[in-house]
Amino acid sequence: MSAINCSLDLKPLQVMVQARGLEAGGEVQKYIDSEVIRLSDPYVPFDTGMLKHSAISATVIGSGVVVYNTPYARKQYYGNRGVKGLRGPRWFERMKADRREDILRGAAKIA
Repeated sequence: MSAINCSLDLKPLQVMVQARGLEAGGEVQKYIDSEVIRLSDPYVPFDTGMLKHSAISATVIGSGVVVYNTPYARKQYYGNRGVKGLRGPRWFERMKADRREDILRGAAKIA
């Protein structure tokens, strides 16, 4: 029986993660955060526009957390009963059900 000697030279994991933009706050996370805000826009309840615009001003792009920062955001998200077109409660979940694959494909292209 003969033996085969083989060696594999890998870069450190952190170097590989950074090279693909997958680190915390990296290009992939920035893309996902931006796309969640952009694609959620048509789903967010709209009266004066403060709720939907608050995501742009309150979210730190790349943090992995999208923030809607108005006094009534929680009530609109969980308690809003009205749906006008796409706009209504639980906008993130509804957008994700419709557009998840688009976000994943875009993130994969970046990585």
